[in-house]
Amino acid sequence: MRFMRLLARLFAALIVFVTANGYSLLAFQTGGSAGFGKYAAGAVALLLFVLIQIFPSASNRELPTAALRNSADGCELLAIFLISTVFSVVYHVQGWRGALPLPGILERPVWWAIGILFTILAEAVVFWNGIIRIYVTSRQLRLKWRVIGALCGMIPVANLVVLGIMLHIVGEEIRVETEKIWLDEARSAEQVCRTKYPILLVHGVFFRDSKKFNYWGRIPEELKKNGAILHYGRHGSASSVADSAAQLDRRIRQIVSETGCGKVNIIAHSKGGLDCRYALAKLGTAPYVASLTTVNTPHRGCCFADYLLEKIPERQQRAVAKAYNKALAKIGDKNPDFMAAVRDLTGSFCSELDRELKKAEPPEGVYCQSVGSRLNVPSGGQFPLNFSYHLVRRFDGPNDGLVGVESFYFGENYRFVSVRGKRGVSHGDMIDLNRENLPEFDVREFYVELVGDLKKRGL
Repeated sequence: MRFMRLLARLFAALIVFVTANGYSLLAFQTGGSAGFGKYAAGAVALLLFVLIQIFPSASNRELPTAALRNSADGCELLAIFLISTVFSVVYHVQGWRGALPLPGILERPVWWAIGILFTILAEAVVFWNGIIRIYVTSRQLRLKWRVIGALCGMIPVANLVVLGIMLHIVGEEIRVETEKIWLDEARSAEQVCRTKYPILLVHGVFFRDSKKFNYWGRIPEELKKNGAILHYGRHGSASSVADSAAQLDRRIRQIVSETGCGKVNIIAHSKGGLDCRYALAKLGTAPYVASLTTVNTPHRGCCFADYLLEKIPERQQRAVAKAYNKALAKIGDKNPDFMAAVRDLTGSFCSELDRELKKAEPPEGVYCQSVGSRLNVPSGGQFPLNFSYHLVRRFDGPNDGLVGVESFYFGENYRFVSVRGKRGVSHGDMIDLNRENLPEFDVREFYVELVGDLKKRGL
């Protein structure tokens, strides 16, 4: 299959090359004479050239979505562009050096320059057709490679190297997303995430549940495809653990009352895990909860937060807190309290809270477990985690960019996500915050397996 695909690309590249350099090639064959065969051959090459722009590869028609088909077509066009451009450059360089026996008017530099201009225009048609398709449809190129591609577009050699990298990124995206869709279709009847009790997703600090920007990335959609029934915490972005816990307690009781589901399975990220533990241990929420899974939660706190509160002047702390609280209040956050949230993430507070909550844990009838991960190198995390990693490492050791790995453990079962290579898995990666496909960690499938395990446990 790959060999046939390569042959098809080479054939298409040859057609583009013939069309782009048609005048030069035909004049060489005919000695500059204007015969019917010359124009007929040119018309056929032009027709094939147009068809290549519309239908780059018939095999792409098998892809499951229009976006993936367009991405694949764009990759085909750009691959054809790369190959035909190499052919054209070699051809024109050899012609300029006199290595080709060019007859007639083509020996004149001005006409040779016109031929080069025509080649550039024809190749540009193929290039822009392809690049626009992948820029519009690809999600994995991200802003970084879009900007690099634009900046390097006019730099010889560098533009071809960058284009090759972009083709690899989009090609991997097509493969991963296609396999994901086919997998979901193959197991759709199994409803592997249809748990006995619905799932409640609880966000961490400084975020809110929003339809415009889903805190959990592509995870909710993947869970729903596999049968999960989802609810969201809808609590504030920044509050003390006690206040957030009270909000979540009300939300859980509301869900149980309105749906008659009896209980919920909680999956809580970051500070959300502390809020839920507090609700279960101190607010009487446990009878309405079947399970609690904490994801990258600082159960023992973040010692670097103690350091920041000690070193940053109180005046600056109040200024930042005031600005944050004012901004979040304008978009609907009720009574945000930036400083209360920060203080309740410190190592000193969380260590004491952990000891206090353990006196009432494990909550009767609630299955508790935890998940953690780490970055292997700072550059593996997206901004600002690539910067905070250094500070956290100084106080908390190996970490995910925000929380030390020693702080994650909680409950009956603990899963630690670790991958080979340089990148690792960050605090944000664990909730698909950046919608990024990682080479060795499929976050969407991880959550499908996590919820599938709850189903197997009868929860």
